[in-house]
Amino acid sequence: MTIKSFFFCVLAVIGGGYGVNLISAEQLYREQPTVTPELANPGPYPVGVTTMVAANPDQLSAADFKATSDRILKLELWYPAGAKPKGKLATYPGVTRTHQPFELAGTAWRDAAPVKGETKYPLVVISHGYTGYRTIMFYLAEHLASHGYVVAGIDHTDSTNAEVNMAEAPFSGFISTLINRSRDQQFVLEYLGSLNSPLGNMIDADRAAIIGYSMGGYGAINTVGSCFGFSAPVLQQFGVPAELAETLLPVFNSCNAGRIQADPRWRAMIAIAPWGGENNVHHPGSMQNIKVPTLYIAGDQDDISGYENGIKKLFQQTGSEQRFLMVYENARHNIAAHPAPRVAYDNDLDIGHHYEPAWDIETVNRINEHIGLAFLDCYVKQKQGACDYLPERESITQKKQEVGMSPPWPGFKDRWGTGVRFYRGQADRSRTNP
Repeated sequence: MTIKSFFFCVLAVIGGGYGVNLISAEQLYREQPTVTPELANPGPYPVGVTTMVAANPDQLSAADFKATSDRILKLELWYPAGAKPKGKLATYPGVTRTHQPFELAGTAWRDAAPVKGETKYPLVVISHGYTGYRTIMFYLAEHLASHGYVVAGIDHTDSTNAEVNMAEAPFSGFISTLINRSRDQQFVLEYLGSLNSPLGNMIDADRAAIIGYSMGGYGAINTVGSCFGFSAPVLQQFGVPAELAETLLPVFNSCNAGRIQADPRWRAMIAIAPWGGENNVHHPGSMQNIKVPTLYIAGDQDDISGYENGIKKLFQQTGSEQRFLMVYENARHNIAAHPAPRVAYDNDLDIGHHYEPAWDIETVNRINEHIGLAFLDCYVKQKQGACDYLPERESITQKKQEVGMSPPWPGFKDRWGTGVRFYRGQADRSRTNP
C-alpha cells in the first residue's frame, strides 16, 4: 500500500477529525498502479485550492444584444501550497446535466497558505465545455499545481450544468457561449495577472497557457490568435433572430478574444475535442495566425466536434511551428472530464457527459496528465528534457521484435501503452528543447 492510499484509508476512518466528509464526498480515483505513465505521478508540491468570484464589467447581454452589465465568473484556483498544509481536504460539489447533486473528494487542501518564497508559477486557465463546470478537470488542475503551476478553472456563466436545463431548454446558453467563451478566458488572464494578494503575487501571468475542452477549445483557438468566421445563416441556425444575424456578425466574428492582437502572455494552448471545425466557424485563413505551440487531443470517433472534418482539420490549419495532435483510437467526445460520479449512472443524459464505450476514463485522465505536463513543461516552462517526453513515433503500440519489443513511448512502461496516436506538425520534427 502506498503512502497516498494509506492516507485515504485513514481519512475514511477518522475523516471527521480532519473535517473531511468522505461519506458524501465520492472518491473517483483508484490507487495509481506502477504502470502509470511517469509524468502522471504527483509532483513535489502539496496543493492548495480556493474559490473566488470576478466581475468583467460592461459586457454585452446575449439576451437582447443591447444592454451591458457586469459578467460574473466563479473561479476555482489550485496552486502550490506550503510543506505542511493545514485545514481540510477539498471536496468539489456539483450537479449533473439533470441537476442531480454530487460531491467529489480531491487531494488539494482547501484555502491552504501558498508556498512561501520569491518563485512565480506559470498560470494555466481551464475552460469547460457546453455544458460543464469549473472543476470538471479537477484531476488535471491538481496534478499541474503539484508540479508548479497556478491553475484557474472557470464557471462560464450561462453555460454551466447548474444554469442550463438540458432536458427542456438545452440551447438556452449557447449564444452566450459563442460570444463570451474566448472573452472569458482572456479576462481571467488579465484579472489574475493584476491580482494583488499572496496568491496573486505567486502567479507568473507572463507565462500563461489555456486548456479548453469542447466549447472551451472553440474559445481557446480564438483566444490565442484566430478569428471566428460565422455567416448570418449559421447564426440563425444557432438561434440568433434573423433580423439581427447580419448586423451582429462583427460581434460574433471577433479575433484574439476581442483584442487587436493575441495577448503575448499566452505561451501555449491545449485544445481537447475543440468544437467548430465541422461547422466552419473558425476562419480558415486566420488559423495561420496562431503561433504559440498547440496540442490538440481528440477521439477519432468524436460525434460532437467531428474528427476528420473537425479536430484534425483545425490541427492541419493551425499555423504554429510546434503543433501536435494526440488521438485516442475509438474514443468519442468525452476525453477530458473526470470519471462519472455515481449519480450520473441513473440517467443517459448524465452518463453521456462522462462515459466512453471503448476507454476507461481514469486511463484517459492519466495519459492527459502525462502528455499535458510534458507539453506545458516543454513550451511554457522551457524545462530541460521535457520536450523529450513528446513522442516521435506515431503509434503508442509496441511491436514484437526478434528480441523483445520495440521501445515504448517516453515515460510509458514497457507493454502498457496501446490505442493512442501522436502526430507532429510538418514544421516540427526534432526533439530539441526550445
